[in-house]
Amino acid sequence: MIKYVFYTSLLFCSAIYANESYKIDPEHSFANWKIRHVVAMTSGTVPDINGIIDINRQNISQSQIEVRINLLGINSNHKKRDEHIKERKFLDVENFSTVIFVSTKIESSDNQSGIITGELTLHGISKIISMPFKVLGFGDDPWGGYRVGIEVNTSILSTDFGYTWAENNSALGNEVILEFLIEGIKQ
Repeated sequence: MIKYVFYTSLLFCSAIYANESYKIDPEHSFANWKIRHVVAMTSGTVPDINGIIDINRQNISQSQIEVRINLLGINSNHKKRDEHIKERKFLDVENFSTVIFVSTKIESSDNQSGIITGELTLHGISKIISMPFKVLGFGDDPWGGYRVGIEVNTSILSTDFGYTWAENNSALGNEVILEFLIEGIKQ
């Protein structure tokens, strides 16, 4: 009997503390960006985001995320500019169309926010970066599914990833401010 109670408790605890898997919804997720242009800022989004979020709600530090962003869909609300920034002298999407982020560590003191660290691969260069994040919530959606919302904000230097536009064109900044708004659908 004691053995049965122990195994039942173990199964119950492992179910409670198991990771939940969420597929990133590309129709409701965005990688927004902002960069200095001349004396102002220009901004846009990359709406083509895919990936998986494995969340352990009881211990968020045991969670993982992998995100792929397709730069071919970059949108600054100006078609001519979009085509221009896809060129080789800027994003070079013909050779480097996908941005990949894979988490390696998540730190959180409140299980709702913290720092996510991982490998960011952009323009063929991989670097470890850390970014603040917030879990915005969990809940039912209008289509019978269950979702999670996550927000991540950071900035990177384009020169850290081999881009030269800031060196060659003083009208365009080096710092790129990023905001990831991610919705995942429970699998």
